Amino acid sequence: MYLVTASEMREMDRLTIESFGLPGIVLMENAGRGAAHILVEKFTDLKNKRVGIVAGRGNNGGDGFVIARYLAQKGIQVTVYLLSKGSLVKGDAAINFKLLASLKVPVIEMPDQDTFQKHKTSMRHQGIWVDAILGTGLQSDVKGYFKEIIEFINGLNKPVFAVDIPSGLNSDTGQPRGVCIRAHTTATFAFAKTGHILFPGADYTGNLEIVDIGIPPFIAEKVGPLHFLLTPDLVRRGFQPRSPEAHKGNTGHLLVIGGSPGKTGAAAMTAMSAMRAGAGLVTLGIPRSLNPILETQALEAMTYPLSETLDGLLDESSLTAIMELLADKKCLAIGPGLGTAVKTKNLVCRLIQESPVPLVVDADGLNNLVGDTQILQNLKSSIILTPHPGEMARLIESTVADVQNDRISCARDFAVKFMAHVVLKGARTVIAHPDGKVFINRTGNPGMASGGMGDVLTGIIAGLIAQGHSPESATHAGVYLHGAAADALAKTNRPFGFIASDVMNTVPEQIGQLIN
Repeated sequence: MYLVTASEMREMDRLTIESFGLPGIVLMENAGRGAAHILVEKFTDLKNKRVGIVAGRGNNGGDGFVIARYLAQKGIQVTVYLLSKGSLVKGDAAINFKLLASLKVPVIEMPDQDTFQKHKTSMRHQGIWVDAILGTGLQSDVKGYFKEIIEFINGLNKPVFAVDIPSGLNSDTGQPRGVCIRAHTTATFAFAKTGHILFPGADYTGNLEIVDIGIPPFIAEKVGPLHFLLTPDLVRRGFQPRSPEAHKGNTGHLLVIGGSPGKTGAAAMTAMSAMRAGAGLVTLGIPRSLNPILETQALEAMTYPLSETLDGLLDESSLTAIMELLADKKCLAIGPGLGTAVKTKNLVCRLIQESPVPLVVDADGLNNLVGDTQILQNLKSSIILTPHPGEMARLIESTVADVQNDRISCARDFAVKFMAHVVLKGARTVIAHPDGKVFINRTGNPGMASGGMGDVLTGIIAGLIAQGHSPESATHAGVYLHGAAADALAKTNRPFGFIASDVMNTVPEQIGQLIN
């Protein structure tokens, strides 16, 4: 499912009008009519309530004028509050604005704060609000008069129906620009925007509905959106039926390098999660002194004791043994519980540079990359990095706030620069690929705010790669299944309190539901 940016949507509109020949006035009509239909469907008692439409003078306001016309024709009491002088409304919006007069739709022009003050009392009596103030083209923070209007509407605590996007929301990043309408429902046009799906934009958007406004599929394909929503159908395509003669020797062998004193659980969960995702064999390469512990923690996985430092950490003395272990492996996972000592960092960097098989790097594997990301430029195999926002910030020498303010750009820029697959974890995980394509995942819930969840995700992704999934397919399926397993747990009256191993053990059921 496509997700589009503001610039992509503008280009689709332009091509539809100029090359396909569908006039802009028709697109506006389709948008307003479709939005009005959703509004009536969502709020079944509209005839018993007053509807206030607050509109700007641009095309977003024009969509609002079309909605007003359709509501009036259904006998619904509607009033338009225009945040401009009517004479300043131009283009297609002006055509629809003039049609309101023939239907005797009340229009109150409020071009400034003085006129707004005069109508505040009457505005409080509206039962439902339609937000048609600002569209997807917003480039700067909302200030002054419009800021006051948005804060006033939010303060009324009445349901708000947003047209295309809640006014004040950045349609690309999902970040509010100073202030933003909090909508009960948003009707967007042609395609969902990335800002609708990312947090906090998803909270401001409320229930999201998509209106088909007549943009031909070939126009969308010509523009070539780079953003997609992970859906069950998309993830399902990566799975192939297993042969009846399948055995552990042909369902993949994964090598996990991890563990340090006090952090054996991370390595064990990564190994076991890979097996829960279907990997036939998993070998855990660990510091020698931890072998007795890991043998009892990960019963189904094999362990391989590696030489260690006096502190019980892995270092470059293990490199030769690890490279020999990789001879018959399909994937290498590095990082869970590994530690960040200088000697361990040297080992991690050498493994990343020299691994002949695809790598999944997480946790301390990522922390050991900080300051040395240049080694990612010329690798022998594909690499998947799975940072949370803090790890991402360290990798790009930025702040968590900067990462969260534009999750897509942070992930994509890194993925393209270093030809890596980046899984930027968090609410609405972002997956970016070297070709610039970005996928956003909607599975998962706040109950996942618990230690070990990242180790489980690493194991799932690595286990899928070991079975033959491409890096793209493995990241999509791994992230989706990880969240879906947590959602299944949350539905059993456990909104939180489930732990990483619960999620791990629920993965096989989710795979079954997905492919069956």
